[in-house]
Amino acid sequence: MHNLHARLYSWNPLGSVATAVYVLFICLPVIALLIKAGQQSDFLSSLVSEQALLALRLSLVTSTISIGIVILVGTPFARLLARSNSLPLKIIDQLVELPIILPPVVAGVAMLLAFGRQGLLGPILSQLGVSLPFTAAAVVFAQIFVAAPFYVRSAKLGFMSVPKEYEDISQTLGISPWRTFLRITLPLAAPSLLTGIALAWARALSEFGATIMFAGNLTGKTQTLPLAIMTALETSLGTAIALSVMLLAGTLLVLITLTLITRARWQSVQ
Repeated sequence: MHNLHARLYSWNPLGSVATAVYVLFICLPVIALLIKAGQQSDFLSSLVSEQALLALRLSLVTSTISIGIVILVGTPFARLLARSNSLPLKIIDQLVELPIILPPVVAGVAMLLAFGRQGLLGPILSQLGVSLPFTAAAVVFAQIFVAAPFYVRSAKLGFMSVPKEYEDISQTLGISPWRTFLRITLPLAAPSLLTGIALAWARALSEFGATIMFAGNLTGKTQTLPLAIMTALETSLGTAIALSVMLLAGTLLVLITLTLITRARWQSVQ
């Protein structure tokens, strides 16, 4: 009788309906994409086409470089935000999400005005023989700009979850701050860091607006998978569907892999 009451109490009609609507809204477009892909006779040939392979290779290479830089710079930055209460850092902390709320196209234009030939840093870069717009480096810049906040915010929450007393005790025992970070802080914050990596990597793979404005859409040079999908829509719906499935599979693979790693990490910590 008690179990029956518990089940009736836990059942929320409004919540159940809202859950069903949300799941259908999210899953239905994906299901439609997969069904349509299965109906394409040239689906496999589109997946291994030169355009698809070039875009896939560029997306994987640039996103890997972008995430590496985000981790290298974002980890100490997030650690500082988590442990400092100074007013300047509080202001900076509020600006971390700016690239998230900023329209990607606006971000691309802003980067062009900052790093382009006629931009603020354009003359300096030109004197150094560096030209960023419409290059693979521009793709990396755009991906870092839009993806970094996802990692920094998640990493900051992870570092905040680590009791500062653990770090203080470690250092009173003669362990250096660097070894304390590697042996105590980093392992305890690892689940949040891995979650941030997953979100940032998925965002970098799917970046479109800032990339097309700052890096252009040059096949084999700056054309990532999202840009290749847009290009394919102009000539072949089947190719666009195949590329969309490829991008969907890539982002899901990143999320699932890092979710499993995060779960295993949580279990090992506990």
